[in-house]
Amino acid sequence: MGNGNAASDAGGSETFPALKRTQKSIGGRVVDSQEPHQLAEHFIAVGTRQREAHPSRTEQFSETHGARSYPLAAGGVNKYFHPMQLPYPSADPFALILAPMAGVSEAPFRQICRRMGADVVVSEFLSSEAIRRRIRTTLEGAEFEECERPIGIQIYGADANAMAEAAGLITGHYQPEFIDINFGCPVKKVVQRNGGSGCLRDLDLVERIIRAVIAATHLPVTVKTRSGWNDDGRDPVGIALRMQDAGARAFTLHARTRTQMFSGHADWDEIARVVEALEIPVIGNGDIQTADDVVRMRAHTGCAGVMIGRGAFGNPWLFRDAQALLAGRTRPEAPDASERFRVALEHAGLALRLQGDSRKTVMEFRKHLGWYTKGLRGASDLRQRLFQIESIAEAESIFLEYLGPLARVA
Repeated sequence: MGNGNAASDAGGSETFPALKRTQKSIGGRVVDSQEPHQLAEHFIAVGTRQREAHPSRTEQFSETHGARSYPLAAGGVNKYFHPMQLPYPSADPFALILAPMAGVSEAPFRQICRRMGADVVVSEFLSSEAIRRRIRTTLEGAEFEECERPIGIQIYGADANAMAEAAGLITGHYQPEFIDINFGCPVKKVVQRNGGSGCLRDLDLVERIIRAVIAATHLPVTVKTRSGWNDDGRDPVGIALRMQDAGARAFTLHARTRTQMFSGHADWDEIARVVEALEIPVIGNGDIQTADDVVRMRAHTGCAGVMIGRGAFGNPWLFRDAQALLAGRTRPEAPDASERFRVALEHAGLALRLQGDSRKTVMEFRKHLGWYTKGLRGASDLRQRLFQIESIAEAESIFLEYLGPLARVA
């Protein structure tokens, strides 16, 4: 994959096929694109031999996340549930959304998740100051391909004028389906400038930012936030009402405070109370690690959609599985090693094409390779080797070597 020549990159005859170039229209421009083929027949055969037939079974769900309870119909879906209309397109009325995550929710991973069943994706959170100053690396974070739509671009900042200017630039140049404002990032370097969840210490500022952004764009403006700055200021309903009153068209709640960071548990009861209080769609976020969690959050809170973050690391199949369960279908078989490696290399190929065939791209992709191996036999040793690669071709060779003994056993 490194140079578009799989045989030369791997140094052997058994490789993954090269990417086929096509053309697509993106934002009014015709650009080169590439579509990854399937793996070599060897890998498909290995995966097939590893799978065992399992009889179909009905999925059972129980309400365990808090005291709230709803009657569940087939597939674990609340039979009285009628999702509120989102302000942007979604293939399904109950949307599964890829969360904005720095260094993860980049175009390659967004495309993988869309193929796996994500209804909507959101960019990494981007600094409004960097956007208004036309910082190249930040503007690159707002770029996307047509296959990623519907997509939202998320911006953050503590200056209402800068946020408005950034929203106008994003609207005019990139034309996403919506603009999302980050009021939830807990990272120190963001909050120390009063951005992200730091804004929760000044809700008057929050209102000014939302109104300024709305005035600068014709696109729907949505918000993502936390339950408060700390336990003393924990008031998700009050925060949500002020953001709704300022004009937000949808509200995503990560039901933790900023001081919690990612510790403890997200309080889904808070999401449920916000759903009851607001007249705009509420999207639940926090502690979604499995497809069953998606079903439980929907039943527990009555939310209009679920935003999936860290649970998707190395596991884009979470979207596929959740779509199946929500539709009342049997859960698909878990991906075996061959399937994991196939998607990992497809993801890597997208990274090389979209972010540049460079050592920097490979270094930044190592974390994804580690995540894709989670749960595999000998995963620790496998990750140690993958964290040392200098090219994607090396990862391909490591995968082939790993699968070799499995093929002989099968």
